[in-house]
Amino acid sequence: MTAIKGAGHVWLDGKQVTNLAEHAAFKGTFQTIQELLARIDDEPVGYKDAKLGKYVHQAFSIPTTKEQLLEKRAAFEAWSIQSFGMMSRLSDYAYALITGYYIDREQFAQYDATFPQKIEMYYEQLKSEHRLLTTAIADPQIDRSKPLTERPEHALLHVVEETTDGIYVSGAKMIATGAPYVDDILVNTPYSKVEEQEKFANFFIVSTQSPGLEIICRKSHAAQDLALYPLASQFDEMDAVVVFNRVFIPNDRIFIRGNAEGVVKAHRHQQLNELAHYQTVIRLLTKLKFVAGVTTAVAESIRVTEFLNVQQKVGELYMQVDTIEALLHTSETNGFVQENGVFTPSAVQLQVARNLGTSYYSRAISILKEIGAGGFTQLPSTLIERFEDEALQKQLETYYVGAASSAKQKTALFRIGWELVGSELGSRHDLYERFYTGDPFRIQSLFFENYDKLPLDDYLDTFLTKIQQREELLL
Repeated sequence: MTAIKGAGHVWLDGKQVTNLAEHAAFKGTFQTIQELLARIDDEPVGYKDAKLGKYVHQAFSIPTTKEQLLEKRAAFEAWSIQSFGMMSRLSDYAYALITGYYIDREQFAQYDATFPQKIEMYYEQLKSEHRLLTTAIADPQIDRSKPLTERPEHALLHVVEETTDGIYVSGAKMIATGAPYVDDILVNTPYSKVEEQEKFANFFIVSTQSPGLEIICRKSHAAQDLALYPLASQFDEMDAVVVFNRVFIPNDRIFIRGNAEGVVKAHRHQQLNELAHYQTVIRLLTKLKFVAGVTTAVAESIRVTEFLNVQQKVGELYMQVDTIEALLHTSETNGFVQENGVFTPSAVQLQVARNLGTSYYSRAISILKEIGAGGFTQLPSTLIERFEDEALQKQLETYYVGAASSAKQKTALFRIGWELVGSELGSRHDLYERFYTGDPFRIQSLFFENYDKLPLDDYLDTFLTKIQQREELLL
């Protein structure tokens, strides 16, 4: 299997990183992703593509039955379980996005006649080469009070030159999670500006090796010591701002050019992509199970499970898990074959699960804080066995012991809990889960817009009809 190359121009702490795979801030995550990619060559993560004659990720499969959809679930679960749900923008999400565009490619031909052919070529290349892909949609937070039409041009990604072979673009996009590790970034600019829309409204894929493309990383939350930082040493997927300095985008990677209606529809397609959302809910479920498991173990280690208030709080975490799992199961049960022959899970339950997740995770972390309490702040700065004084080691084994666990076991458990509730990595995940779906108010508004309200009207009509009939009988 081909080793991960990573992006070309990555900046961290004001310096360009030249060897990502060996850099302390990226090495652990590179290794994790490499291990995940290795699993594509076998089931359940991969399936043998008849056309290519080799295994590709199940995210590229196009299900026509519920059974085939469940095969996708097994693949998504396998990857998410390996990272305990802590890597939220693994390429299986982006793979599902591209697969969705490929399935609905003819719908976009009205905005760009070449869309179907180009997306098919990229879909085949992506799965064949096991390329890694992420997304960058949001604009820099400069002045959100102004509508897009009144923001300065430099604040928006825009075309600065057009040639027969492609376009040159300048500007920036933010929240490109995982950008240092990937080969490509999917960029959409859903602007509804009427005048000069050809400058701003574009949907394309950019290679992270492109000259002029600069990836500006946030502060690294990674660590090298696996025993002290079991999460940060493996799963810091990194977030970044992507700066475009006259970056060339070739024609074969430009899917919609200069059509505001088209790029808005492409953005809406991403927001409503059932197969991609299926992946996000599976990952959310994995993560909530992980937090619930850690919280249960922390509670049992100090035997506070005897108290009713603790039972109530931990029980709430179990209810979170079962609610998301029930919604996921119902989305599968209520799934149906679309007109194009594709079996998709029900969008309603997936949207509900995603919306609940924005508050569920924050609440789960709050409960873990309450259960572990001061225990998270009393951890020694290193492992007990690393203390140079053996006599002190024995004392620590006495004072850090748990009700049903050794001092080493208990402190190891509390370190995981601290990474979730108190570390920079933990704070990043709390923030991410709140907003990764977008503005919660906008998402709920979109849910309102797309919800089938007819059955509710029917229920009301039935009630009003019965009232009318009863009144008539009384006359």
